[in-house]
Amino acid sequence: MMMKYYRRLFTGTLIAATACTACAQEFPSRPIRIVVPSTPGGGLDVLARAVTPALTEKWKQQIVVDNRAGAGGIIGTGLVAKAASDGYTLLLADAPHGANPALYSKMPYDTLRDFASISLVALMPSLLIVHPSVPAASTADLIALAKARPGQLNCGSAGIGSSIYLTMVLLINRTGINISHVPYKSGAPALTDLIAGQTQMQFVNLPPALQHVKAGRVKALGVTSLKRAASLPEVPPIAETGVPGFEDQQWQGVLGPAHLPRVIVNKLNGALVNVMAQQEVRSRLTGMGAEVLASSPERLAEFVRTQVERWSQVITPAMRIE
Repeated sequence: MMMKYYRRLFTGTLIAATACTACAQEFPSRPIRIVVPSTPGGGLDVLARAVTPALTEKWKQQIVVDNRAGAGGIIGTGLVAKAASDGYTLLLADAPHGANPALYSKMPYDTLRDFASISLVALMPSLLIVHPSVPAASTADLIALAKARPGQLNCGSAGIGSSIYLTMVLLINRTGINISHVPYKSGAPALTDLIAGQTQMQFVNLPPALQHVKAGRVKALGVTSLKRAASLPEVPPIAETGVPGFEDQQWQGVLGPAHLPRVIVNKLNGALVNVMAQQEVRSRLTGMGAEVLASSPERLAEFVRTQVERWSQVITPAMRIE
């Protein structure tokens, strides 16, 4: 009886493995959806649309960018967590993915258990910008102004839990300044109000900010990377002009639902590594201020773990959302 049981078990396992291999060999045989858990036009969305044409060309299958904003990225991320583990629904994650476990007391998924890591895509610094009327020529000037006028400077963001909100939280944590947070539904209206002078300061992703900085509509005081951005070489790092060691680059990485077969993970990873090495793609991303970072699945998994740990030390219990 036991021998029959083990033969059946072995046969079932062999059939499943064969089916999985055949599925991977055919993958992808239909369009792939990449969920972007933020609004169209933001830094994450712009990056997704810069990369997906090359993936479409490589696979001869349409790559659909599906914007599912809301709740600091939880709505779109939760959709992917519940998707079939077949490689046809993927997530382009960013900073809130690592911060949300510390920020939200309840989430419909487990950040570390419910996703299969595929590859890092890029790192992108943010800009600290102010309205031209703000009497500050550097990050140090702005910090001094905020300390002299506690609670009087309004700082816009794309909403609680957004990537630029998190960078603001980190600046407050490192400097002890008292500023008034003004949340918006997305980054675009926040930037519009800053340009109009309704708010005085804001962190912003590089792509939507470049034209406004170059046109003089806003002043860029610093970048959040440790080195200058190629697209704005005249703007110094915040670490050099006010907060030593300050760094908070926006990261982007591709994940799928948990239990994604390793053969499909490898195929997705290989395609991303190949596409990210293409000169046209690299030029497009570096022109946006991004550092291209294709990686192994293991590196992304470890990176997410370090992000979860990092934000658990920055976000206080008083900031948690019930």
